[in-house]
Amino acid sequence: MRFAEKLATDFQSVDAAFKAELREHFSDAEIAELGMMVSQYLALGRLLVIAGGHRAAGEIYVPEV
Repeated sequence: MRFAEKLATDFQSVDAAFKAELREHFSDAEIAELGMMVSQYLALGRLLVIAGGHRAAGEIYVPEV
């Protein structure tokens, strides 16, 4: 979660110390894959907001009360 937050808000804060911490839990390939997946979802979310699609997507998942 911290990796995703850093990629979304301050990607330049992913320094050597943080990468070392990631490597305690993940291989380099897993870190790369995780970074790609997080980046794709961030990009899609931003695109939906730009296009106004986030309103329609929200309507699909809002349960009727």
